[in-house]
Amino acid sequence: MEHRNRTDLPTNEVFTADNVATLSTFPDACIDLVVTSPPYDNLRTYGGHAWDFEGVARELTRVLKPGGVIVWVVADATVDGSETLTSMRQAIHFKDVCGLRVHDTMIYQKPAVPFDPKCARYWQCWEYMFVFSKDKPKCNYLKEPCKGAGKKKTGDYGQKRYDGTNRTDRHDSERVILDEKVRNNIWFYTAGCARVAGHPAQYPLDLARDHILSWSNEGDVVLDPFAGSGTTLIAAKELGRRYVGIEINPEYVQIINRRLGSPDMRDTDLL
Repeated sequence: MEHRNRTDLPTNEVFTADNVATLSTFPDACIDLVVTSPPYDNLRTYGGHAWDFEGVARELTRVLKPGGVIVWVVADATVDGSETLTSMRQAIHFKDVCGLRVHDTMIYQKPAVPFDPKCARYWQCWEYMFVFSKDKPKCNYLKEPCKGAGKKKTGDYGQKRYDGTNRTDRHDSERVILDEKVRNNIWFYTAGCARVAGHPAQYPLDLARDHILSWSNEGDVVLDPFAGSGTTLIAAKELGRRYVGIEINPEYVQIINRRLGSPDMRDTDLL
């Protein structure tokens, strides 16, 4: 399918269609940020719809603006006692085939799945949040309060060189702990949050909100090509971004439209 020669990308819309076919109609470099969690390793049926990873990766790379970011939230199934590493192969494809930067490998930490002695492994409590970028990304670093803010701290806190020595000569120097610091790249959320009836899996609204705050500005275009229950789109709308959703399952699109149209339903069951 040829790309449409269009500059008027429709925003604040949800397309009920195949994502590769829909993305191929978008102009080049029209999307500021993608926040999505694709179906992985057949852990959920999602209505039985198949998808084309290589096609999605190719089209997302094409429509991403310079400085744009793709947040790719994924994990791996365990098959015959071994994790599949599908997520790693996808990350390598985005880097080596699509030519994007792996700007960060972040972790979405969540309450652990109860331990099953039959599995003979530790409780599973996280997923990858790969951050791919086209060139150097813009970033609005999120901050959190420092423990011991305002207190004085004495000691060696210079950055280390490769040989183990300090980059700065701050031995036994004194400093005051700041009120805030930049967050680390492991983000904890109470997974599941409020469940949306009719959809088998959602990530927390705060996860989408935090990434949108980090990698975009007001007025930017945020895309979710696996829109699911619409969490990314709701967060984008709340934060003053324009959004585009693509979802092949018409039942999920009904859920998205109901959630977008009713603020009271964004974090509650849709029965």
